[in-house]
Formats: sequence, structure tokens, C-alpha cells
Amino acid sequence: MKSDFSILVVDDEPSMRELIRTVLSKEGYPVTEADGGNKALSLMEEGGFALVISDIKMPDMGGMELLRRIKEVSPSTQAILITAYGSVENAVEAMKVGATDYLTKPFKIDELKLAVSRILNEKRLSEENSYLRQEIGQRYGLDNFIARSSAMSKVLEEVGSVAPTDATVLLRGESGTGKELIARAIHNLSRRREGIFVAVNCAALTETLLESELFGHEKGAFTGAISQKKGRFEIADGGTLFLDEVGDMSPAMQAKLLRALQEQAFERVGGTRTIKVDVRIIAATNRDLEGAIKGGKFREDLYYRLNVMSIRIPPLRERSECIIPLAEFFLDRFGKSLGKGVRKLSPEAVGLLLKHTSWNAITAIARNVRRRNRN
Repeated sequence: MKSDFSILVVDDEPSMRELIRTVLSKEGYPVTEADGGNKALSLMEEGGFALVISDIKMPDMGGMELLRRIKEVSPSTQAILITAYGSVENAVEAMKVGATDYLTKPFKIDELKLAVSRILNEKRLSEENSYLRQEIGQRYGLDNFIARSSAMSKVLEEVGSVAPTDATVLLRGESGTGKELIARAIHNLSRRREGIFVAVNCAALTETLLESELFGHEKGAFTGAISQKKGRFEIADGGTLFLDEVGDMSPAMQAKLLRALQEQAFERVGGTRTIKVDVRIIAATNRDLEGAIKGGKFREDLYYRLNVMSIRIPPLRERSECIIPLAEFFLDRFGKSLGKGVRKLSPEAVGLLLKHTSWNAITAIARNVRRRNRN
């Protein structure tokens, strides 16, 4: 399978260069050779390489110095240094100057192939993660929200204000108002944006399953627990945990969640070791929590833990100015994805849309448009 990652092999011994080039070319990698450090730097100026494989001992320039100079012009280039004079000191120095791996001659061919495969796979994953973060940043940036009403403008102002803090946020609003989108925007605009965003629908799981989902479990903790499992709190360490429909939690789970929020610590189900985490909580509900507190169905102390900052997201019927822009957005999006081109909304369609007062109605109409275009 051909790889997009190109490799530069640097060695003053032609037989070694040929061996490495032959092995890696058969693996599908584009390989270029250089007989010394100066030639390697010249090739680096002509075009970047994902990976440099270099001997350490060479007449014109040693591999250590070559790597230092490569890192100055191309910090993202990975490197494997090779030497016939292996030592702990050499290995440590190689890592200090930026080598990703270190091989001692004579090395096994499989050892080289494994090192190259691992390094380039990790590089690919890193680049994909960077791309996805950029895509997510663009998708969940405030500029991409359709806010033609004063009500939604206020929401976005509140999001921009609370996002840079680490405060717990409670999102209030009816189903379908976009609470998870707002939660992701808060995460993306926070200092935790490089961390993971983890979402849990508290209403979709039974009490037992929700406890295991949030806190994880140890092997043998219950029937079916055939291995250890990390919970969402643990996975979200350093990032953001979004608790959707938190008002649907049972009283017992509310008590366990309260303790985790107070201590930023928990034990897995069936475990005894306390696990500390650093997690920002964003919760959401469509329920009247104040009424639930009066009815004895929701803990008041948990409410105050969650309601540090509160943002109410208005339903679409309270921001009718957004209806047509939203419909046009969906029409453009589905038209492009299906290669059908963008069709304008007819006056009749506009009139029909303005009669509807829910977000679900808008998305249902958009789905119908997509279905008709597909046919």
C-alpha cells in the first residue's frame, strides 16, 4: 500500500542506503537517498520529508548535528538514528536532539520496518487529530451559529463569557434547542480545547449502567464485567464531561455524582482505589429542576453544584428570525453533499416554514428536502 509519507535515508555507505531503500520501497514508501549530511540538508530545502533515517558517524556531518539542523527548518520531521557504536549515552543524546527512535547496527529488517511503521502511523494520527480539531473548531466556533435574534445573541455572549473559565455550566432548554452544540462550543473556546469532549445521555441508561458508564468498573464487578473498563469521568480527564438530561438521574446516582463533583474523585464500580481527575462539567436539562427540588426528586446541593453558571437556550418559536436562515443553511448543506446544487426556497416554502414553531419541524423539512433530492 503506497504511503504519502516520504523518507530520506542518509548514510555514507552505498550498500546500507540501498538496503534500507529496497526494504522500505517494497513497503510502499517513497524513498530518497543522500550520501551525507550536506546533501541531506540540500534535499530538505527542495522538499520536506516525513522521516529521516540517518547514520550517526559520517565524514562531512554527523547524524546528531544533521538532526539538530533539520529540526530548525522542519520541526515536524521525525528521525531514526543508526550507529554501529551503540551505547546508552548515544541513545540518550539522540533522543535529546529530537530522534524518535535509535537503532544499533546490525539491526534486523523487521525491526526497521516496525519502527518506521510505528513512527509514521503515529504521525498520521497526530495530523488527523490536528485536522479534526481544526474542523471541530470551525464547526463549533461562535461565528458558525445562526443567531439572527436578540435571544440567541445573548446566549452566544454568555457562552463567550463563561467558556474561558473552568466554571461548571448548566444549560437549560427544551429538547432540540441545541444544548449539546452549545456545550461543544464552550469546550472548544476553553483552555481545555486540546482535551477530549465526552458526552453522556443520563436519561438513556439505567441506574446501574449509568454508574458504570460514568465511573467505570473493575473486572468481575458484576455479571458481564469480563474486563476492567474506564468510565467517562476518567476518559474526560483534562477535558470536558457533558452530562445531558441530568435531571433524569435517580436519587442514588445524584448522590454519587455529587460526591464526584465535590472531590473530583471516585472509585470504579467494584473497586477500592480512589481515582482523581481534572474534569470540567457541563450539564443540560429540559426539566424544571427547581420544581423537582420542591417535589423531592432532585437534590438541592447537587443543583447548586451544577448551576454555577446557567444559560437558557430559547426554543425556535422564540427566535423566529432564525427560521429562514436555518432552512437555507440546511438546503445549502444537503444540496452540496448530494451534488444537486443549491435550490432557493420558494415563497410557498418560506410561508410554510414560518408557520412552524419548533426546531424539529425545521430539521424534518430539511430531511424531506434531502430525501427528495436523493430520489
